[in-house]
Amino acid sequence: MTSALIVAHGQPGDPGPQQQAVEALAASVAAHMPQAQVRGATLAMPGALDIARDDTLIYPMFMASGWFTRSELPRRLALAGAANARILPPFGADPGLPALCHALIAKAAHQQGWPLAETHLLIAAHGSGRSRAPAQAAQAMAQSLATHVAAASCGFIEESPYITEAARNLPARSICLPLFATRAEHVTDDLPAALKKAAFQGITLPPVGLAATVPEMIANSIKAALSERP
Repeated sequence: MTSALIVAHGQPGDPGPQQQAVEALAASVAAHMPQAQVRGATLAMPGALDIARDDTLIYPMFMASGWFTRSELPRRLALAGAANARILPPFGADPGLPALCHALIAKAAHQQGWPLAETHLLIAAHGSGRSRAPAQAAQAMAQSLATHVAAASCGFIEESPYITEAARNLPARSICLPLFATRAEHVTDDLPAALKKAAFQGITLPPVGLAATVPEMIANSIKAALSERP
């Protein structure tokens, strides 16, 4: 049976909840792939990667192709005895993600009675003080969605422009799309605090990784990768 493993960062200080979350996501993906075994693991949960094998397809539930996907994840897989496991592009680089994000903001604007073309989009993302990859991924998403909205901008947790400065003075007709794979502290604590400090008057969506159509999108990417196997 084909084996796939969805790997997320997790939360080192309290690994249980995020491990459970990625396992639940894997179960939802598996519902779209009855002939495959799909499981979930976090880097934070000790021993979670030990279920990987050399023939396991790895789907990184990360937002960018950076140090974690290129260096740390391969290193950890090698330690788990799966040095030859194939690592797919991360969630943030999934080819289906721009259309999914467009659908999310279009639905949100419609529910508010706002013409999407007259609505401002704020993408809230992690960013990084060490790597350009996370910010570049968010900026690429903003650019891909810019043609559908009045304007699109980005704000970051860990680099400038920070979310507070990016959100300040935005019109009330604004949508904040959190470009995060999971609902962890950045989404539950840092983002609301930054938006409150900015007196943001728009609406804030759940993190994109929790969208209802994400499991099907991931399943499609895994199926596409399987079809490319010799």
